[in-house]
Amino acid sequence: MPTEQQIQAEAAPVFTHRQVLEILAGLMLAMLTSMISTSVVGTALPTIVGTLGGQDQLAWVASATLLTMTASTPIWGKLSDLYGRKLMFQVALVVFLLSSVAAGFSQDMGQLIAARAAQGIGAGGLAALPQIILGDVVEPRERGRYSGYIGAVFGVSTVTGPLLGGFIVDNMSWRWTFWICVPLAVVAFVVIQKVLKLPLVRRDTKIDWWGATFITGGTTALMLLLSLGGKEFGWNSAWTYGLGALSLVLFGLAVVAERKAADPILPPHLFRNHTFVLTSVASLLVGAAMFGALMFLPQYLQIVKGMSPTGSGLMTLPLVLGLLTSSILTGRFVSRTGRWKIFPVVGMLLVAVGLFLLSRLHVDSSLVIVGLDNAVLGIGLGASMQILILAAQNAVTRANLASATSGVSFFRSLGGAVGVAAFGAILSNRLTSELISLAKAAHLPLSGGTVPSLGSPKAIHDLPAPILEIILEAFTRAMSAVFLVGVPIAVLAAVAALMLREIPLRSARTATPAVTADPTAPPVATTDPLTPPASPTDPATPPAVAGRR
Repeated sequence: MPTEQQIQAEAAPVFTHRQVLEILAGLMLAMLTSMISTSVVGTALPTIVGTLGGQDQLAWVASATLLTMTASTPIWGKLSDLYGRKLMFQVALVVFLLSSVAAGFSQDMGQLIAARAAQGIGAGGLAALPQIILGDVVEPRERGRYSGYIGAVFGVSTVTGPLLGGFIVDNMSWRWTFWICVPLAVVAFVVIQKVLKLPLVRRDTKIDWWGATFITGGTTALMLLLSLGGKEFGWNSAWTYGLGALSLVLFGLAVVAERKAADPILPPHLFRNHTFVLTSVASLLVGAAMFGALMFLPQYLQIVKGMSPTGSGLMTLPLVLGLLTSSILTGRFVSRTGRWKIFPVVGMLLVAVGLFLLSRLHVDSSLVIVGLDNAVLGIGLGASMQILILAAQNAVTRANLASATSGVSFFRSLGGAVGVAAFGAILSNRLTSELISLAKAAHLPLSGGTVPSLGSPKAIHDLPAPILEIILEAFTRAMSAVFLVGVPIAVLAAVAALMLREIPLRSARTATPAVTADPTAPPVATTDPLTPPASPTDPATPPAVAGRR
C-alpha cells in the first residue's frame, strides 16, 4: 500500500473551475447517453419482440449488454493507461454510438443481440472512464463538489429513460429508442475533443493479453450463469455447474496471469490495499442492493398498483430527487471538510432502512408512503456511491488510479448482476409458493401452467376479481421478501465502510502540479509513475514520452 507521502508527491495537471465544469459537461452527457439508452430499451422490448419475433431470445437482449459491459470495464481502465484517457473515452463513445445505430437498423433478433453486446462494450468504457478522467482532472479534496453531479446522472437516467421510452413507443418507431441518444453522443464527443487536455504518457510496454482473456472469460461465464440461470436453464442443471466451474477456473488463471504480467490489468498489489479491497466489497454489496431494488420496484407499481410504465417511472422521482440532493450535498461537504468516511456508513444504513420500509408495503399502501420510502433509499444511495470510488482513488498512487477506479466499478456492476439474478430467483420462487398457498386457502386451485405465466400487468388486471386479489397479494408478499433480503446486504456494506481507514483527502495544496491545462503549453516530459525507478543493479528503465491529447 502506498504511503501518504508517495500519493501526495505525484504530479497532477491543474485546471480552473470553469475548465473542470466544461469537461464535466462532456462526461455527464456521455454517461447520460449510455444510461438512458439502457433504460429506454426496457420499455420498448415488448414492441420490439412483436416486430422482430424471437420471444425465446428476449432474455439475451438485456443480458448481452450487461455481460459485455461488466466484462470490459477493467479492460478500459488499463487501455486508458496505455493509450490515453481522452482517446479511449472517445473510442468507447464511438463504439456505443455506432452499435446504437446498428441496433436501430436490426432486422432480426440475432442482429439486435449482437448490436446490444457491442453497446455493452462501449458502455463499459463510459461507466469507468469518466470517473478516471475526473480523478486526473481534480484532486480528491476538491473532487467531491463535482463527483456528486456524476452520481446524479444515474438518478436522472432512471426516470428519463422509461418516460422517454414510453413516449417513443406510443408516438414513434421503436427503432428511435436506439437512435434518440445519437445527438447527445455526438455533442459529448465534440465537447471532450475541445476541452479535455491531459498529459499523455506513452510507455514501451505490452498489453496484458493473457490477463485480459482470462478476466473477460471468467466474467463472461459468470454473467451468463447469473443472467440466464433460472430462465434458459435451471439452477440445478449441468449448464449451471459447468459455467460455475468454468468461471472459477478462468478467474484462477487470471490470478496467475496477473501475478506474472509486467503491467497487469488489475495489479495484484491493489488487493493488498486495505481501502481498495473494502471499497470493492462495499461496492459489490451496494450494486446488489441497488439494482435488485430498482429492477423490481416498477413491477410492484405496475402489477400491484396498476400503474402504466410512464406512471411507475414518475413514481421513482422521489428516489431520484433524494439521490441527487444527497449526492451533491455530500460531495460539497466532503470538499469543504475533507471528512468522508461517515457518509458511506450512514448512507448504506439508510439504504437498509429504505429497503425495510419497502418490504412493509401492502396491496393498499398509499403512493405517498411508496414515495417516501423511495426518497429514503435515494438519499442513502446518493451518500454512498460516489464516496466509495473517491475513497479508492484517494488511497492509491496516481499510477494506479485507472486500475483502482475501473476495479471498483467492475465489482459494483458484478454486484448488480448478482443482485438481479438472486432477487429474481427469490421473487419467482416466493411468488409460486404464495400463489399456491393463497389459492388453496381460497379454494381456488391454480393450474400448474398458470403460476409461471401470469402475463402482462394489463392482462393480470383483466382477470376475474377473486383470482386478481390472490395474485396481487401473492406478488406483494413475494416483493416484500425480495426487499427484506436486501436489508442485510446493505448492512454488510455499511460494516465494510465502517472498517475503512479515513485517509485525508489530497488537495491542490498538497499535490505538486507538473503540467497545466493550457492547450498551448509545450509538452512536458514526465517519468511514468507506473514504472519504478531503476536500481543500480537493474537495467535502465526506458524513458517515457509525454504529449498532450
